[in-house]
Amino acid sequence: MLKEFQEFISKGNVMDLAVGVIIGAAFGKIVDSLVNDIIMPFIGALGGVDFSNYFFALSSNVHSTNLVDARKEGAVFAYGNFITVALNFIILAFIIFLMVKAVNNMRRRLEKEKPAAPAAPPPADVALLTEIRDLLARR
Repeated sequence: MLKEFQEFISKGNVMDLAVGVIIGAAFGKIVDSLVNDIIMPFIGALGGVDFSNYFFALSSNVHSTNLVDARKEGAVFAYGNFITVALNFIILAFIIFLMVKAVNNMRRRLEKEKPAAPAAPPPADVALLTEIRDLLARR
């Protein structure tokens, strides 16, 4: 079983996937910082809105106006955090879309630049039938 596991791990696809997951996690943190530290403060400054503190108290014990303290007092429905996470997702999905689009364009360009492979000669029977057809057409 250990040998099978080593063979599985040593395959290229597994390593590529592991690298992708690690880079994706790091990229997710960058997008989180972009949304939380750059985009949301601008949205808040323009509209006087801070999404991080938007919540409904689900418990009568909650009297705080800030989400961190409200969570300590009882159950809250933090829809402001959901808005922030949804914005993170939209930005991340758009960036991935742009990356995939760029890779597809690059692949198309590379395929156009490749010289066409020479056509393989037709099989002998097809060549013979073509010759017969051509001879009959001359009559």
